[in-house]
Amino acid sequence: MRAVGYQTSLPIEDEAALQDITLPRPEPTGRDLLVEVRAVSVNPVDTKVRRRAAPEAGGWKVLGWDAAGIVVAAGPDATRFRPGDAVYYAGDIGRPGTNAEFHLVDERIVGHKPASLSFAEAAALPLTAITAWETLFDRLDVRKAVPGAANALLIIGGAGGVGSIATQLARQLTDLTVITTASRPETQAWSRELGAHHVVVHGPSLAREVAELGLGAPGLVFATTHTDAHLAAIVDLIAPQGRLALIDDPATLDVSLLKRKSLSLHWELMFTRSLFGTVDIGAQGDLLDEVARLVDAGRLRTTLAEHFGPITAANLRRAHALLESGRAKGKIVLEGFA
Repeated sequence: MRAVGYQTSLPIEDEAALQDITLPRPEPTGRDLLVEVRAVSVNPVDTKVRRRAAPEAGGWKVLGWDAAGIVVAAGPDATRFRPGDAVYYAGDIGRPGTNAEFHLVDERIVGHKPASLSFAEAAALPLTAITAWETLFDRLDVRKAVPGAANALLIIGGAGGVGSIATQLARQLTDLTVITTASRPETQAWSRELGAHHVVVHGPSLAREVAELGLGAPGLVFATTHTDAHLAAIVDLIAPQGRLALIDDPATLDVSLLKRKSLSLHWELMFTRSLFGTVDIGAQGDLLDEVARLVDAGRLRTTLAEHFGPITAANLRRAHALLESGRAKGKIVLEGFA
């Protein structure tokens, strides 16, 4: 089968950073599905793994943790899906990724593709939707009020992949006032289109700009990027006893700053359930089915912003380069094999 992979961690400008390759087609066992991949999207985790994780000597590492496609076979213990079903999912970071014609995935972390979306539009959603959902409802518990705080949520990085779907989920499923940050006119406009009540700039003036909205101190902050750089401002602007969630990987984080306000810190990694085989691993499949229902009801929209063409090494290198530049908005999607 055709795939895209690498053997050495290299800068994305190097043609060997991602290469077109041929690999054996896998076969499903247990609760695995074999999915014919129709479309994939690219996430920051792809670039992080490419830079940090080399495959075993002589082997190939295949990236990709978002896909939409068709089930072509199922393991003997699979019960949720059958061949011919259209599905979408993020997969498991401990297994080969989705940048391949055929891909194995545990059915418990798979959802039925939204019927109203194309494969490309659906592929934009899984990883970010799971991340945003688990952060908002499992980690931050946004439906539980912070005493004395404004009924507001601040999302730092509102125009990114996670911020784009988190904004929609918060608007559609809660009564929170949603404040996002974005730094460029096009990303500010994108965030407003997705439902943000207010958009502020994530820079030195962040705390002042939030205060000037006149809402009071928000009790909830969701930091999707550069949490270490924004931490002092977050501590300044958030209400006492507030809750802060993050998903990025700061080299250091001075949590002692949280003590004076009795702030709680919540880290989200959407791969935790699949990595550890948690007893509630099936919650991710259920979550994706609920997202599909909301999409088909017209309450959520795809976050696809850039279509980079077929799934090739050259196009994936372009996608990685754009993500590494920090100037991407929404999601980058690739579709079909050339």
